[in-house]
Amino acid sequence: MNSVENSIEKAPQLSIVIPVLNEAAGIEATLLPLQLLRAQRLSALVEVIVVDGGSGDSSVRIATPLADRVLGSSPGRGEQMNLGAQHARAPALLFLHADTQLPDDAVEQITRGLNRHAWGRFAIQLSGRSRWLPVVSWMINQRSRLTGMATGDQGIFVRASAFRAVGGFPEQPLMEDIELSKRLKQVSRPACLTAKVISSGRRWDQYGAWKTIRLMWRLRYRYWRGVSATQLAKEYRDAR
Repeated sequence: MNSVENSIEKAPQLSIVIPVLNEAAGIEATLLPLQLLRAQRLSALVEVIVVDGGSGDSSVRIATPLADRVLGSSPGRGEQMNLGAQHARAPALLFLHADTQLPDDAVEQITRGLNRHAWGRFAIQLSGRSRWLPVVSWMINQRSRLTGMATGDQGIFVRASAFRAVGGFPEQPLMEDIELSKRLKQVSRPACLTAKVISSGRRWDQYGAWKTIRLMWRLRYRYWRGVSATQLAKEYRDAR
């Protein structure tokens, strides 16, 4: 291969979409480990797309040199992630929360998972102060494996064709990850990886582990019973 061919940037095989809103305190810690994947463009073929929902802090300034694209969007994870997916060039998508870090072999794990399934998720390890976080992590992983549902902080990955076929994320203020899981389960069961992403347990630390667990289970039950995501988002804000 000559020097001209070496300089040609190939199309990425995995697009990582990261929605952010006032994440200046932690976005660098999420993006820095991804730089090696970006640097290996001729082999790993990964692009990183950050979608900002109107941050009032320095999130965009910090993210800009560490991402392939930084897009502006109205706030709302569903809308932000859909916009990122529209601009993604790869046949596989990974939706990663701004406070979540991937395992070292994430690309290989995703590739293997998508060879057999249309979509999937990682297991999760919550990091933080609460001694209950290992228990919470175990509960999330067990629930996900039993139900075939995934939450956004587990790192949902999907074939771009399947994502488009189900209409992407619903643009609703809460439970967008649950609704996407319901849609994708009509296509295939998820690849439930045992490899773990490390996600911030700040929500459990701040509001209390068991209080947060009870709140999230109540909201999920009410969503299953047909309560609107808009009403549940209001209840979530009021409970905090």
